[in-house]
Amino acid sequence: MTPTNTPDPAGGPAADPRSSTASDGVDLRPEPAGPTGPTGSAADGSADPAGAAPAPKSLKAALAAAEAPAAPVDPLADPPSIEGVPLTSYRLPDWFIWAALGAAFVVVGGVGLLAGWSIAAVVTLTALTWVVGATAVSWVREGERWGRNTLVTLLIYLSFAIVMVPLVSLVWMVLSGGSARFGYDFLTTNMRGADASNGGFYHGIVGTLQITGIATLISVPLGLFTAIFLVEYNGGWIARAITFLVDVMTGIPSIVAGLFAYSIFLVAAGPRYQAGIIGAVALSVLMTPVVIRGVEEMLKLVPSHLREASYALGVPKWLTIVKVVLRTAVAGITTSVMIAIARVIGETAPLLITVGLTIRTNTNPLDGSMATLPVLVYDQYSRGEAAAMERAWAGALTLIILVMLLNLAARLISKYFSPKGGRR
Repeated sequence: MTPTNTPDPAGGPAADPRSSTASDGVDLRPEPAGPTGPTGSAADGSADPAGAAPAPKSLKAALAAAEAPAAPVDPLADPPSIEGVPLTSYRLPDWFIWAALGAAFVVVGGVGLLAGWSIAAVVTLTALTWVVGATAVSWVREGERWGRNTLVTLLIYLSFAIVMVPLVSLVWMVLSGGSARFGYDFLTTNMRGADASNGGFYHGIVGTLQITGIATLISVPLGLFTAIFLVEYNGGWIARAITFLVDVMTGIPSIVAGLFAYSIFLVAAGPRYQAGIIGAVALSVLMTPVVIRGVEEMLKLVPSHLREASYALGVPKWLTIVKVVLRTAVAGITTSVMIAIARVIGETAPLLITVGLTIRTNTNPLDGSMATLPVLVYDQYSRGEAAAMERAWAGALTLIILVMLLNLAARLISKYFSPKGGRR
């Protein structure tokens, strides 16, 4: 059906906008506008002075031009840039750093093997070659920015390796030296009647656990309450004085703590009195400032809005500290306590003065001398005999295993009491 034209106000028929020409053959479609005005073709068919391309003559041509595929991108072409700075850059693969390390080790190791270099020289030259070579390749291939990033990354890896060298060597020496004597008999017998083929450190294990446990029972409550006072309450000059004294106590020598504890019990129990409780007091003097500083820093990390929310609900201050602050910081508090225990469990000088040494098993910390692992290791090492040296290394291994077990137990306790759903 042919549509009819609606007459215009002047009385003449209006042109159909869908047709390309009017009845008189003149193109009445609007011309596309250019940057400075209409850019349609002139009467002679030439382009406008602005140099724009002539508009398509029909709707079909316009659709065909719009659907035309774009020009293919050349992957080998130079990347786009702004004022000479490229917007994209070539990146080396992630395994490049480790491939460079392997190549440096092969090259330097081969040269060192032929030249008869020592292992330390080969490792040192390999590290230098790795850092210089990988940084140079990254600087050339990726540019200055990524080259600096590669240099810093390699220095971080190298620093970590240097830090791990003493730890790995220490563990290796203790394992290799202590494995010869370490075993069930060593852990279940004491030195009473021991000869070159037997003798263990059971009495030292018992004494170490008892003395360290009593010192922990003394230090943790004191340190925890002191840290709560410093953080949660406005102590004024008292808090500043306590902070100063804690900082001073942190750096005192262990022998001073031993003499202090021995002097206290010398007045109370008389001369030549040695017992495990004196050693526990000496160790608590060393533990308490470490606990205070660690717990104080952990309590400061608890967000203030948690306390404010508890106060807004009408919860009293003491209950907010117990239920909100301490529960939130329990993981850090446990870590601080374990650091303090590790600080004192290997102390020898204060225990030599306060506890002494015995070859029998004493389970009473209030009466008589007690054996501890650090003192036993020192005593056996000072003898210089082959069997005594094996016992000393086995005692050191036992002490390391004991600290690891205590850390594992502390982690389990921290995980159990930490707020559910929070960070561990």
